[in-house]
Amino acid sequence: MEMAHHCLMLLAGIFFLALQLVLAEECAKYKVTNCEECIKSGPGCAWCKKQNFTKAGEPDSVRCDTVAKLSERGCTSTDVINPPSIAILKENKPLGKSDTTVTQLQPQHVVVDLRPEQPKTIKVDFKLAEGYPIDLYYLMDLSFSMKDDLNNLRKLGTQILDELNRITKSARIGFGAFVDKTVLPFVNTHPEKLKNPCPDTNSPCQSPFGYRHVLSLTDEGKLFKAKVTTEEISGNLDAPEGGLDAMMQAAVCGDKIGWRNVTRLLLLATDDGFHFAGDGKLAAILTPNDGECHLTNNEYTKSTEFDYPSVAQLAQKLEENNIQPIFAVTKKMVPTYQALSKLIPKSAVGELSDDSSNVVQLIKEAYNNLRSQVILEHKNLPNDITITYDSDCGDNQKKSQREPKGRCDNVQIDQQISFNVTITATRCFDNPQTVEIRPLGFTESLKVTVSTRCKCECDEPGRKDDCGGNGNIVCGICSCKKGFLGKNCECRAEEKTTQDLESACRRDNSSAICSNAGECICGTCSCHGSDIQGKQIYGTYCECDNMNCELNNGRLCGGNGKCDCGTCKCNEEYEGSACQCKKSIKSCLNSRNNVCSGRGTCVCDICQCTNGYQPPFCETCPGCAVPCAKYALCIECEHFKNEKNTEKCKTVNCTGFTANIVESLGKDKMCKEKDSVNCFMSFTLKENDGFDSYSATVLKDRECPQPPNIVAIVGGTIAGVALIGLLLLILWKVVTEIYDRREYHRFEKEKQKAKWDTANPLFKSATTVVVNPHFSSE
Repeated sequence: MEMAHHCLMLLAGIFFLALQLVLAEECAKYKVTNCEECIKSGPGCAWCKKQNFTKAGEPDSVRCDTVAKLSERGCTSTDVINPPSIAILKENKPLGKSDTTVTQLQPQHVVVDLRPEQPKTIKVDFKLAEGYPIDLYYLMDLSFSMKDDLNNLRKLGTQILDELNRITKSARIGFGAFVDKTVLPFVNTHPEKLKNPCPDTNSPCQSPFGYRHVLSLTDEGKLFKAKVTTEEISGNLDAPEGGLDAMMQAAVCGDKIGWRNVTRLLLLATDDGFHFAGDGKLAAILTPNDGECHLTNNEYTKSTEFDYPSVAQLAQKLEENNIQPIFAVTKKMVPTYQALSKLIPKSAVGELSDDSSNVVQLIKEAYNNLRSQVILEHKNLPNDITITYDSDCGDNQKKSQREPKGRCDNVQIDQQISFNVTITATRCFDNPQTVEIRPLGFTESLKVTVSTRCKCECDEPGRKDDCGGNGNIVCGICSCKKGFLGKNCECRAEEKTTQDLESACRRDNSSAICSNAGECICGTCSCHGSDIQGKQIYGTYCECDNMNCELNNGRLCGGNGKCDCGTCKCNEEYEGSACQCKKSIKSCLNSRNNVCSGRGTCVCDICQCTNGYQPPFCETCPGCAVPCAKYALCIECEHFKNEKNTEKCKTVNCTGFTANIVESLGKDKMCKEKDSVNCFMSFTLKENDGFDSYSATVLKDRECPQPPNIVAIVGGTIAGVALIGLLLLILWKVVTEIYDRREYHRFEKEKQKAKWDTANPLFKSATTVVVNPHFSSE
């Protein structure tokens, strides 16, 4: 699988190189008017500054082409402007040791002048020197589980520094410690636990803290031992520790740590995992880590204000400060930190014994592994520059090509390796750009100053008659004085500008001047003449030629006509878009001997119909509507005359229209239209040859509505009104009867309920009786 991958990468590199070679041999030029525009067009473009190089009517853009094509046209090498990309060594100290310095990287400063899209390769050599100075900062986890490790570190004392001094003559060591953020849930915030967080209250234990810088880098082993001896163990709640917080501060607080410009090693010793960005939310710490130094009196004062750093953020800061981390962790944590190491370049992981007794050997092995790995990379790369690396690591290692970084493994002391660094500018830029290339983890670097070659250096002797005395020759073309325009400064500008004159040479507001086939001279196109193939260019905007026409049997216009501005003009006896057939109408005649029924043209003995009509004779039109309403008045005026349509019939034009009266009609394409007296006329239409010519077949009888029966309508109306009145009367009577009956029934019911007395309670007998003497009982 690995071999297949390398083969694929090799093929890709070969393809990329071949593509560059092809592009370098081509010149894609667009709207080129001078030398600078030419060399900006691509790495394969060159400019001919030879005077009188262009022919009559040719634009100056023909001066821009590949060197080979310019040479074919008679441009000598001394007249060709083709600036290449160049590299100049500004500082190139040899590899090896001197009295005061050690040089491992060569060269040290290069100035590169690049042609856009034309790469330049620099060879960079590296030789690993023995005894290169080392700074080691020992960063230790002081949580309670590391108690035995701290005791052993006290015993080791100067042994670590002594071992470093066996590797190099200049070694220094420093010390720092960390626990975790002093807030819940990371640390127990009970006042008693803040004083003594350890489970064993009788043993000495210091209060928890985030990160503390204990000892700056020093070459005094005894001082290191004394500082470590004064440190006490501490404690926290959860398993992960604040190691990334401590590493970030150790990396960015270089002036307080005391880092020199030498090999910088940061040793992290722990027996547990680590908190990273986002974990601070558990303690309501939401502000992201700012990657800045916050050490006050050697204490990390922003531990409870800033979140933990992310792995990517930490990796960036370590790389910026040229620090190589070594993770010395216990066996159970090795897989975790190996995964972390993959995300941090130039880092190593070593298995720490439970009591850290093997830390000296671990440091030595990790340092050797880091030292033998050389990674060449760049910093501060501008957007307009690309860099790739080809690595040559010796006979025993495979070469890599076109990689974003250079890399060699297992590099031995005094072994020289090399890298081909290819730099490409994608476009022109005004000010020089600086790029730093360095081997990761080493202090030396290569400074590359990049500028672009986008100007032509032309030095031609001037003559009085150059440019008609109205300008100067610059790279073979006229640079006109103010007030003059044109190729030879022959046009007076007056109130017009070059843009005004050029716009008159553009067809339909196109961007192309004279269709890119001529030269605009004082607002008029002067087309290129004929070439060796006989191609002629003509037209107001040089838009026409005599070669761009359809071929037949490999011949222009079939050899039976001439090409005129993209269209074949056929000889008398030929026709077709490419004059491919002889004239004939035999197969285009319909049954009435009309060509294509008058609704098309016969080309190559085949009807080409118009307006939706169908071959073979253009007789039918499936999608065409039958114009029934259009001819209804003609039929009415011709066959169904009456007083109401007399005036209309005087103005209607029915020329060429015929109609026949029949007793019955078929159902195909039946038309049914109203006439002036609201009668329906039924007829069919048949289209004659040509357009808008029909003949009709009309049904003799129309469908007319019957006149209304006045007597029946009036009688019916009166009868209806009488009937409605009678019904209303009957209805009123029924309702009244029902109402009366209900009232009577209610009266009878009330009567039955009443209790009447037989004597009248208001009646009283008379108290005086008077007898009428005249009254006789007889």
